[in-house]
Amino acid sequence: MASIRRTLSPSPHHHFPHRLQLSSSSKFKYQNQNQFLSSPSSPLSPFLLFYRRPFYRFLLCFLLGFMFGVFPFAHLHFDLDTNLGTVPFSHPSLRPRQRVDRHSLSSGIHTQRNSVWSSSKIKQAIVDGEKSIKDGKLVIVVTPTYNRAAQRYYLNRLAHTLQLVEPPLLWIVVEMGEAVTSETALILRKSGVMYRHLFCSKNNSINFKDRGVHQRNTALEHIETHRLDGIIYFADDDNVYSLELFNRIRQIRKFGTWPVAMLEQGKNKAILEGPVCDGDRVIGWHTNEKSKRLRRFHVDMSGFAFNSTLLWDPKRRYHVAWNAIRQLDTVPEGFQETTFIEQLVEDESEMEAVPPGCNRILNWHLHLESKNLPYPKGWELSENLDVNG
Repeated sequence: MASIRRTLSPSPHHHFPHRLQLSSSSKFKYQNQNQFLSSPSSPLSPFLLFYRRPFYRFLLCFLLGFMFGVFPFAHLHFDLDTNLGTVPFSHPSLRPRQRVDRHSLSSGIHTQRNSVWSSSKIKQAIVDGEKSIKDGKLVIVVTPTYNRAAQRYYLNRLAHTLQLVEPPLLWIVVEMGEAVTSETALILRKSGVMYRHLFCSKNNSINFKDRGVHQRNTALEHIETHRLDGIIYFADDDNVYSLELFNRIRQIRKFGTWPVAMLEQGKNKAILEGPVCDGDRVIGWHTNEKSKRLRRFHVDMSGFAFNSTLLWDPKRRYHVAWNAIRQLDTVPEGFQETTFIEQLVEDESEMEAVPPGCNRILNWHLHLESKNLPYPKGWELSENLDVNG
């Protein structure tokens, strides 16, 4: 007689065979798991169990990426690759300017490779540039100016000279009057030079020879009040200066002087006024004017420079009892320079020759402008001049 075995029909409850025996702990875990899966209060449980492993992997990768970002294990270096013609990032002021030729754009890669610096040269240039800026002394150029026919020409010429001087440099321009003029302010803004625009409120009716004295004293008071540490140089706007002069001035420790070439009025010859030097020492003076032979120091106003700390540090200057170092308007014309220098140094032993030997002329004092030239206020004429020929 044939026997037929029926398969078990599916049922929602799984029954173990009677012969399979489970421990009490296994029964407890199995019952809790079935209860958790079949509990109607947790409808998202199968979803969480399905994405549990990918979630753990994502969390592990996120933590590893966070650790690599906070604690980098490598440093990036932008080294120079001469084969590829790439230049590392450097200070823009130290990067050489290169002129682009539009007619040779096809050979631009070859030209760029030939003009690229080596890595050591670029690093050395950066170090030298930072050292020069750090060790360079501030040059404080004091320029008195007033309204006259050639004022715009002189200020623009001096501004173009100061543009070529290596920083740091401060240009202090002092005008005579109750306020600064907009015309002079416009020139200073366009000059590209760091400047300070001041005015001297003294009466405009004072003598012409004393006008510059009061203007320079205004600048000295400003420097002393704000403790501007640098080398002070009185540079009139109608003089001619070489760039080497400002580089030499930056090296002065206390007081430096040099000869100035002067064009005599009404004569076709130039004379020298300033020190006679033996190396770095001042041993005598050039002078050709009998009326000025009684002066202690034969120096032009643009023929010396000094450290600004002498203004507020009495221990460094000669006359300790003086409260303020200023130029004197009570002395005769031509003696303002020597009476001012006598407040700073005692004798020639405290002076520095600029340059050593005083064998070069670094600036010129030219008398080319007529003081009686009429010119109205401001910079422009409202009407044309009536010229009778």
